[in-house]
Amino acid sequence: MAFPLASPALDRALARRAYEEPTPVQAAVLAPETRGRDLIVSAQTGSGKTVAYGLTLGANLLGDEEIFPPAAAPRALVIAPTRELALQVERELTWLFEETEARIVPCVGGMDPRAERRRLSQGAHLVVGTPGRLRDHIERGGLDVSQLEAVVLDEADEMLDMGFREDLEFILDETPDTRTTLLFSATLPKPIVQLATRYQRDALRIAVAGAERGHADIEHRAIRVEPKEVEAAVVNLLRYHEAPAAIVFANTREAVRHIQATLTERGFEAVALSGELGQHERNQALQALRDGRARVCVATDVAARGIDLPNLDLVVHAELPHDREVFQHRSGRTGRAGRKGVSCLLVPASRRRKAERLLAEAGIRPEWAGPPSAEAIRDLDRERFLADPMFSEAPGEEEVELARLLLERQGPEAIAGALARLWRMRRPAAEEVVDPGEGRRAPRSGPGTGPMGVWFRCDVGRRQNADPKWLLPMLCRRGGIERGDVGSIRIFDEETRFEVAEGAAARFWAKARRPDDEKIRFAPLDGEPEPARGERDDRRGRPPREGRPAGKPRRFDRGSDGNGPKGPGKKRERRREG
Repeated sequence: MAFPLASPALDRALARRAYEEPTPVQAAVLAPETRGRDLIVSAQTGSGKTVAYGLTLGANLLGDEEIFPPAAAPRALVIAPTRELALQVERELTWLFEETEARIVPCVGGMDPRAERRRLSQGAHLVVGTPGRLRDHIERGGLDVSQLEAVVLDEADEMLDMGFREDLEFILDETPDTRTTLLFSATLPKPIVQLATRYQRDALRIAVAGAERGHADIEHRAIRVEPKEVEAAVVNLLRYHEAPAAIVFANTREAVRHIQATLTERGFEAVALSGELGQHERNQALQALRDGRARVCVATDVAARGIDLPNLDLVVHAELPHDREVFQHRSGRTGRAGRKGVSCLLVPASRRRKAERLLAEAGIRPEWAGPPSAEAIRDLDRERFLADPMFSEAPGEEEVELARLLLERQGPEAIAGALARLWRMRRPAAEEVVDPGEGRRAPRSGPGTGPMGVWFRCDVGRRQNADPKWLLPMLCRRGGIERGDVGSIRIFDEETRFEVAEGAAARFWAKARRPDDEKIRFAPLDGEPEPARGERDDRRGRPPREGRPAGKPRRFDRGSDGNGPKGPGKKRERRREG
């Protein structure tokens, strides 16, 4: 099916970008019965709507001509919720109208308004901008909207959610009543319908099939994680999928900074997008992703609204989104333009219920699993190494000569080993993570004394030079256990997790919890282990009193022994404060 209504110049632009058939939204918007009419279009981001309304604007503004006349007052206005989306729209329209001599001027927050006014004064055919900046230019007389023939509201629901209703109404009130108004929105809540009723005439409503279901080309996965292993799980997901481009979502600027720093430290080419960055920094980050200098973007929801990254095959929700709309918006960054995508939602046990409710509201049934293990990633790396295109490419003359020299001086195994090391060095190391599972982990056989399965942690890790060589003797000394009672030891950045035989766990915890000169603190992962019959009270080192649960401290009366709120300790505090 060819693109309807497209002029020869626009046809050539589409051919250069390998556009062969219109997407559903493009076919619906470009149908003959829509020409010259106001439209309300329900369409998700990534459905091809920018090209759809770009072609509509081209057909209405160009008519039978292939190029625009000299630029004067703008003839079309596109309004988008964020500067990233507005700049993305401007780039899309630039290549689409490349042969039409169209002058397109962006007007967005974060850019120099004086430079924008200069460009506007030189004339424009199309203006693309954000509501606040466009209103500012109209109020200051820099933007003449009296000759507008068409206005496009892109992601109208997002603009209303972000509080731009007053700005939109101001802009639309200033434009001619004869204009054509195209309204695009992923959802059509009551405020959108009210806006359409007020500013559109006999609008044709188009609901693109599947718009409410989100993207059909996204594989959704829910990943069970330990709360302390979220960043390690992000690392392993990025390593396991090795997407050409990936985006990791967090809820706050602080979380974005922390995750981006962690990924950079691990060896990923990662950039950050958050509200605290200036426009120049944001543009640099996006450009690094587009030209391949960076492969991972860590972003907040607001900063990532509307951005369209090429080859974005993986979305990771490092923190649960606040609601269904945010979740769908995040996930919709991938699975675009016919590409397959994967969306991974990280779910600690304490947030499982909220995650299930969120997924149910979005109509999604994900595949539940633990994070990719380091062993699974190493197995996959072996397959990737053996299938690397470098082995199938014919070597050049210089490479053949160098290979002969290497074979004369080194054996084949040494050369192959060096090649494998170089290949592995280009990839960040996988992290050791655990799968919390659907419940408590099943015990497994361990060394020495029998089944293992009780996990503890201590507050020393890689950054404190933790090493099994001194960790194992220290654990045995602090816990009063034997080497055979200790199973797996897993060292992370800030902590170490280790397994203790079930029969020795209560004894270990009774001793290890006591203060020590080393000041290393311990804690169980799955609740305190219960002492076996006859074991001493884990808090005071004496048998528990009858009628009082083991480990529960005795309650003191207020002021009875100087340790309560009315004891001498409080008086000394008050004297010091005074």
